[in-house]
Amino acid sequence: MLRFLTAGESHGPSLTVIVEGLPSGLALTVEELGDELARRRLGYGRGPRMRFERDVVRLTGGVRHGRTLGSPVAVEILNTEWPKWELEMAAAPGEPTKRLTAPRPGHADLVGMQKYAFDDARDVLERASARETAARVVAGALAKALLQSIGVVIVSHVIRIGAAASDGARPGPRDLERVDESEVRCLDEAAGAAMIDEIKAAAKVGDSLGGVAEVIAYGLPVGLGSYVHWDRKLDGLLAQALMSIQAVKAVEIGDGMSQAAQRGSVAHDAIFVENENHSGGGFGRRSDHAGGLEGGVTSGAPLIARVSMKPLATLNRPVLETVDVATGEATVSFRERTDVTAVPALGVVAEAMMALVLAGEAQRKFGGDSVEEFSRNYASYLAHVTSTASRARPV
Repeated sequence: MLRFLTAGESHGPSLTVIVEGLPSGLALTVEELGDELARRRLGYGRGPRMRFERDVVRLTGGVRHGRTLGSPVAVEILNTEWPKWELEMAAAPGEPTKRLTAPRPGHADLVGMQKYAFDDARDVLERASARETAARVVAGALAKALLQSIGVVIVSHVIRIGAAASDGARPGPRDLERVDESEVRCLDEAAGAAMIDEIKAAAKVGDSLGGVAEVIAYGLPVGLGSYVHWDRKLDGLLAQALMSIQAVKAVEIGDGMSQAAQRGSVAHDAIFVENENHSGGGFGRRSDHAGGLEGGVTSGAPLIARVSMKPLATLNRPVLETVDVATGEATVSFRERTDVTAVPALGVVAEAMMALVLAGEAQRKFGGDSVEEFSRNYASYLAHVTSTASRARPV
């Protein structure tokens, strides 16, 4: 089973991620991990920290001479700003120079202070910060590498920022570079320009924006997930993983929302025999309203999920009403250095979370202690499932 654990605070010395369950023989370099982390920092509307912060990556376990060993892989992402925070965030006994006592509405500040009996919101925000997603992106890069060994490619793009939305053009499996070239990671140039205008307008008044990113997995085989067990349904696993991303408030699989207003005669994907459809086991779909999942199981069609992010709770101008928990007096929420929007980065993090879920299910399905064994088991399964379609083809 593939699983991962992250540790570390936003302004701490580093973030750490440990990924367990990867087979041996998977090619991996620090440079590849750095490339994925650089993608997370893309996007118009990111704050100053994204412009000058560098991600310094160290592989500290589970890899030798560029190949995984089958043991847990440990990666450390160093914080180059640590010297500025060494006293404030020290692990040794001491006191903060300033307590943050005006929690931000919409953030984990207040509920975290109440849950853990803190008198300083920094004890909450340092871990609740979306900086933690850097560790997830590293874990996702490892999962992507495993999926690529069986021909699965995951891409994302932005389809909405604020009121500006794209025309629905969807990237293919080879279009990720083209998406990343856009300042807002949007394929639709006109919509991308409108998104930038939205960001500029919000930045001018110190406000923030949310939006929607779509993430697509191509080349998935039929049969990942389960209709048998509620807790192994793949749509449920994906929804949980994607909803766990900071500031995400909704997840949609396929045409989930619009299907609620449709009749069954137009909402479902007709099935046909397709000789060349290897990932679908020889069967194809006339459409993909289901988003590549039927009964919690992959159908072989592209798997499509949309992730909605609310506007960030940290604003550049203190306009949100709150209460100073130390005095009980009405006040405005404190300010931290922030982005106008993080929606372009959302897609990259969503790719990572989707990859981790899919790689875990692929490991469950095909097994194998080495990449070679994993790939061989996959090829054997594909031959078996395709034989079902062979029996259905007209002679």
